[in-house]
Amino acid sequence: MTSGKPFEGKLALVTGSSRGIGAEAAKALAKAGAHVILTGRDVKALEAVEDEIHDLGGSSTIAPVDLTEADGIVRLASAISGRWDKLDFLVISAAYLPTLTPVTQIDQKQFSQAITVNVLATQALLASFDPMLKRADAGRVIGLTSSVGSDARAYWAAYGSTKAAFESLLDSYAQEVEKIGNVRVAIVDPGATRTGMRAKAYPGEDPKTVKSPTVVGDRIVQMLLDDFATRHRERVVNPS
Repeated sequence: MTSGKPFEGKLALVTGSSRGIGAEAAKALAKAGAHVILTGRDVKALEAVEDEIHDLGGSSTIAPVDLTEADGIVRLASAISGRWDKLDFLVISAAYLPTLTPVTQIDQKQFSQAITVNVLATQALLASFDPMLKRADAGRVIGLTSSVGSDARAYWAAYGSTKAAFESLLDSYAQEVEKIGNVRVAIVDPGATRTGMRAKAYPGEDPKTVKSPTVVGDRIVQMLLDDFATRHRERVVNPS
């Protein structure tokens, strides 16, 4: 990462920023000078992230939102657009992982929640923040996915199918805006990362054997510093 504050004057919105990759991405963006809007359901966890950001000399605003609420994102966008004119960076990190199970035994309630958080909320975020992204000099969207979104795996269908839809939404949006402005979209697979979601999926795994979410947060900032062609895709690996 370059020194100084290259994102001074930039506004970033990070979903799922109360913990894990979202929290680390938010801190890295704030360290680089962006004012970061922190979203999530856990207010105390968001406050803890905000405290860390302030300790780093950064600035942020907490905007609690439940992505499963029908009008939650609309209200969020209304509040943000009422205070700021443009959005430079949208990082979509929030996701819900249903219990791993055979297709024939998928819990419908959990599947419905995964569809709501991982798919419907993504469409609502793009629709609600598209005007602000287009008003930015170089609006950038980064969506965090999973390898099971493009490579089906036994017992992961309830999650993988929503990530496949997630990727399709982002890819289609990228194509739709490519010729009419300067908004670009990247889809990032963080790979094996030490998060609560990872621990839920692999309860017997030693967390020390996988990379810290800080690695992914720093990579997201570096991507934005270097910039990328729209419809960019990459998998984050441990730095050598």
